[in-house]
Amino acid sequence: MKILGNEIKPGMILNHNNDQWEVIKTQHVKPGKGGAFNQVELKSISKDTKRNERFRSNDNVQRVILEEKKFNFLFEDNNDCHFMNQTTFEQIAINKKKIGEKTKLLKENLEVTINFFEDTPLSVELPISIECKVISTDATLKGQTVSSSYKPAIINNDLKILVPPFVESGDEITVDSRNLEYIKKIK
Repeated sequence: MKILGNEIKPGMILNHNNDQWEVIKTQHVKPGKGGAFNQVELKSISKDTKRNERFRSNDNVQRVILEEKKFNFLFEDNNDCHFMNQTTFEQIAINKKKIGEKTKLLKENLEVTINFFEDTPLSVELPISIECKVISTDATLKGQTVSSSYKPAIINNDLKILVPPFVESGDEITVDSRNLEYIKKIK
């Protein structure tokens, strides 16, 4: 399916230069001189390499149509994460490298969406918001709440994120799985 360069969004899979590329980041740029363009960070699905491309607003790009299936996370071993389809009970294993840092957010029975291209699993999409527990964080300094400064924290599975000053060790928070950023404090 053809789309315009300004319609490219993170998470899409593009067929570009005889390879399939996952869109990692996009930034719309409108320079003072010349036409606007979309600066796109791409990651090759087959070769695991990255590159940056510029797509003008009127450039045509081939978007790969993926088949989405719901799976539940079962467990992980040294190299793979194992998932099961709840309707067919089919089990698949996906390499941890393909999922990336998000493997640390996986919990038993968490429902995820796996995107397939010609029966090959390409990517795993987690729910947007995931509840986590803050294992440790720095103490809040007096006057720090005046500015909107964030402090480092370690959540489940040694994942490091930035949290607001009022979040303490032991608090439960919600994290955005797409960019691993703090959303809100639960309790």
